[in-house]
Amino acid sequence: MIALVLRVAMGAYFTWAGGEKIFVSGLDRFATDIANYKLVGESVAVAVAYILPWAEIVAGICFMLGVLRKGSWLAMLGFVTAFAFAVGSAWWRGMDIRCGCTGGAETITYWQKAAEFLLYYIALGFIAWSGWRGRAGKKTDAPG
Repeated sequence: MIALVLRVAMGAYFTWAGGEKIFVSGLDRFATDIANYKLVGESVAVAVAYILPWAEIVAGICFMLGVLRKGSWLAMLGFVTAFAFAVGSAWWRGMDIRCGCTGGAETITYWQKAAEFLLYYIALGFIAWSGWRGRAGKKTDAPG
């Protein structure tokens, strides 16, 4: 039951965050936010900005509904890891930039982001553990 609640909450958050980037702040703004990390060139930042929010929405919906469980779990893990790397890199370099996570204008509060990523990893770990634990010895497609 806890894994289901975590899966729905994370899926809803990622679906909402992707929608905010597309329909509220806009993909051009998100491309600028990505470029501000100075990890990729401008053309890659634009490509990522136009693809990533849609991927977040699809993966988030699948995660909430339990569709393609392993794939959506891996997508969530990939998103969190990529975001943690980008934010950690900016923190390491002392950058004062917007996160771009939900399209907001606020600058990153690094300790809060670190705690947020830790919670994502704990939730993803619990979801996987509860899914694999409950299906020991059974052929399964997925965690949680």
